[in-house]
Amino acid sequence: MSGAFAIRPATAADGAACAAIYAPYVERSAVTFEYEAPDAAEMSRRIESTTAAYPWLVCERGGAVLGYAYAHRFAQRAAYAWAAELSVYVDGDARGRGLGRALYAELLALLRRMNCRVALALVSTPNPASERLHEAMGFERLAAMPGVGWKLGAWRDITYFSLRLAEGAAAPAPFIPYPELEKEGRI
Repeated sequence: MSGAFAIRPATAADGAACAAIYAPYVERSAVTFEYEAPDAAEMSRRIESTTAAYPWLVCERGGAVLGYAYAHRFAQRAAYAWAAELSVYVDGDARGRGLGRALYAELLALLRRMNCRVALALVSTPNPASERLHEAMGFERLAAMPGVGWKLGAWRDITYFSLRLAEGAAAPAPFIPYPELEKEGRI
């Protein structure tokens, strides 16, 4: 696989491509704890729901979506407004070519502009590729939780990874929802 790729904001029209990328992870791995792969309509709904406040990006080459990454609020309490949880998925044939890193780099840059303070990733472990990606991007391991999910006939562990996006003890600047960045032309 050669040639340049582009990263752009996802739209509901990317639902089928994202669903196709995600399905093998759901059906044949413990990378995600979902049991049934969402169809194109459900993935389109997820893109629209997510982008109401957070970014969802796709990486494409020649019009073909090769991967995607998105963020969402870590938890619902008001104090968590500056913490985002991230996910990234790359098509099986495109793995190992830096697309995950490129998607995360763009996503993290957007989260910084949104005034997010910390990025978190929940990784089913062991998952050497994902663990290496997060560590290469500067994430630190926070906590491992053994046997918290049942998938493919076995209990699975998860590990939280964290990346500090901003420093300092002062009160944070207000969280800027992703659509406001778009309106301001800041993406």
